[in-house]
Amino acid sequence: MKRSEILKTADGLINGERQDYYGPPENSFKRIGDLWTAYLEHEVVITPVDAANMMALMKIARLANGPHLDSYVDACGYLALAGEMGTDG
Repeated sequence: MKRSEILKTADGLINGERQDYYGPPENSFKRIGDLWTAYLEHEVVITPVDAANMMALMKIARLANGPHLDSYVDACGYLALAGEMGTDG
């Protein structure tokens, strides 16, 4: 798959089907961050941007086992959402 196709696929997921399932990304990643913060019992708060970045890192970690298109697409989507939330996009 070409790079533009990977990005288009990620765009379709984060602006379509997945947003319909999970709601606005700010709300979803805030919920994830809140749960991770509580689970870790740390005083540091995991922000929605942190949560999205860490989800991308999870996908990157999975790629250490070999290439998998879904992980590339999802990592692009998570980073795009983090970029939007982190820059008031």
